Amino acid sequence: MTERTKKVKMLSPVMKRNNMIAVQNRKTITDSKLLCINLISSPGAGKTTLLERLAERLGGRLAVIEGDVQTSRDANRVNRAGSYAFQIETGGSCHLDAGSVSEALQEMKPFRDEWEFLVIENVGNLICPSGYFLGEHITAGMLSLPEGDDKIMKYPALFTRIDTLLLNKIDLEAQLRFDLKRAENECRSLNPDVSIYRISAETSQGLDELIRYFESERTQVYS
Repeated sequence: MTERTKKVKMLSPVMKRNNMIAVQNRKTITDSKLLCINLISSPGAGKTTLLERLAERLGGRLAVIEGDVQTSRDANRVNRAGSYAFQIETGGSCHLDAGSVSEALQEMKPFRDEWEFLVIENVGNLICPSGYFLGEHITAGMLSLPEGDDKIMKYPALFTRIDTLLLNKIDLEAQLRFDLKRAENECRSLNPDVSIYRISAETSQGLDELIRYFESERTQVYS
């Protein structure tokens, strides 16, 4: 006798619960007048280096939630650069969810009065984090030039939903065959309203413009 099995789809209930917690996260964040950015990229794209440079400029105005499979190395780097950082170790999970961010927000309380920006550095991955709303105001996807200009169409789930595309390691443009226009045009073909910034976290190129963008977005949210 052949045993019959039934597949039970769990994605919808899981995402419903995630989104309910994310809405509460947004309220917690908004009550403190923080602009929250969910920063997503593949490993090695330069997220933590960018946060170090932002910490050097913003200091106590910036708080960071660091998501990593293991170790607190990234949080330590941001702390040394001048901003507060809270580490989440996922223990194997390839993304952060709203529940883990909620727990981090509770641990971080009371929020400091000088904080204006909260960046959530998601686990390095172009696939898993793209489906999880965490409560952020801005979802930012980072693509570094060494990864190649073909990645946007290969990973459309992420690049379709981001608000901001950061093209990082622009200082290497002369050494690489990366077509910036192709990447920008392909992202806009998926996502016409996306904001795009060419930056180099290593050399700080484009960072002043990026900070002005974040400041403008915060003003709009709380005006």
